[in-house]
Amino acid sequence: MVRPVAFSQTSPLRLVQRNKSFEPHLLIVPVGSVVAFPNRDPFFHNVFSLFEGKRFDLGLYEPAARAMCTLTKAGISYIFCNIHPEMSAVVVALDTPYYGISDQHGQVVIAGVPAGKYVLRVWHESALPETLKAMTREVTISASSSTLGVLRLAEGDLSKGHKNLYGLDYDTPAPDSPVYNQPQ
Repeated sequence: MVRPVAFSQTSPLRLVQRNKSFEPHLLIVPVGSVVAFPNRDPFFHNVFSLFEGKRFDLGLYEPAARAMCTLTKAGISYIFCNIHPEMSAVVVALDTPYYGISDQHGQVVIAGVPAGKYVLRVWHESALPETLKAMTREVTISASSSTLGVLRLAEGDLSKGHKNLYGLDYDTPAPDSPVYNQPQ
């Protein structure tokens, strides 16, 4: 199960690279946040995103180093390593404090929302973009409204691998490649 990390004043804003993966897999941050990408593996990494939220390439960096990126616009940033195709994460930058993350039963609670009209957007990593767009709608929150009802989300097949930083398929590195070896 994916355990998302939401922003708070006590949570560090970072995606740790460990065991050829990003921890956590999902990070939610306010727009303008700086996210650190510390490398806790014994080999090099390259972190990049070419997607909606923030396009960036942090370059190649060694073990024990860290790179940082400021997320300046709202949106979804799919994060990858240009060396290790199995590495992926998602950073959601929001320009609102009103959001919710579903629990293991699919329940979402967004506490403290003042009365008013809002745009409801739904996101799920395996949902197709057109499905998510179709679920966007205006909602009115009032003292008498306590639920938005049931939202059904059909998951798509997004299991296809992603391309590298240059839009190409990943090369298969040799086992003795420096990307897998600890620097001397």
